[in-house]
Amino acid sequence: MRLLHLLLPSLDPTASAAFYRDVLELPLHGTRVRAGWSEIELVPASGAVGCLHLAFNVPHARFGAAVEWLAARAPLLRDPLGEARFRLDGAWQSESVYFAGPDGAVLELIGRRALDDASPRSGPFSGAEIQCLSEVGLPSADVAAVMRSLANHFDARPLGGEASTDFAPLGDHQGLLIVVERQRRWFPERRQLPWARGLRLTVSARQPGLRLRDAEGWELVAA
Repeated sequence: MRLLHLLLPSLDPTASAAFYRDVLELPLHGTRVRAGWSEIELVPASGAVGCLHLAFNVPHARFGAAVEWLAARAPLLRDPLGEARFRLDGAWQSESVYFAGPDGAVLELIGRRALDDASPRSGPFSGAEIQCLSEVGLPSADVAAVMRSLANHFDARPLGGEASTDFAPLGDHQGLLIVVERQRRWFPERRQLPWARGLRLTVSARQPGLRLRDAEGWELVAA
């Protein structure tokens, strides 16, 4: 699954776009941010905003360089034990680092071994190596119902079959919908409740035109 376009409400779209340009070195056109095949379109929020989660893929072989680059540009978020780098085995086969973004967002750089570049670059990391938007957090009061709808209509299934009643990563290594119970606080700090009101995410799917809306205020569109 590819995450193609994210319409993202922001308290200050211009300032938020500048963050992605200045911290992550992503190209801008107005308040549209480009990361590989993904675009984030920042628009004025019609009300209060909360804690969004987004992740960006980087080459796994370049993950160490990406962490050094990021740590010099933004404070890293840590878990209650003080850890800032996280490795997952099993279906994930990944390494992650988290940092704070605009409007209180929990952002992440993730290197996935399944997508490793056979001929990685060397030397200092740069934002040009960010491959795509690879995760978007979607809170819901009924994770199981969202899972069924996404499986039936978007052909999005749990990564490696791993899912629970409060956490379901749906899709694949190129793009994941992180569906979480609305009271499940975001990793790693476990302080911020998830938010996605007004968000509209367009993804690659076999049946273009399908739409899924959740009572938490977000919408998924097939393209």
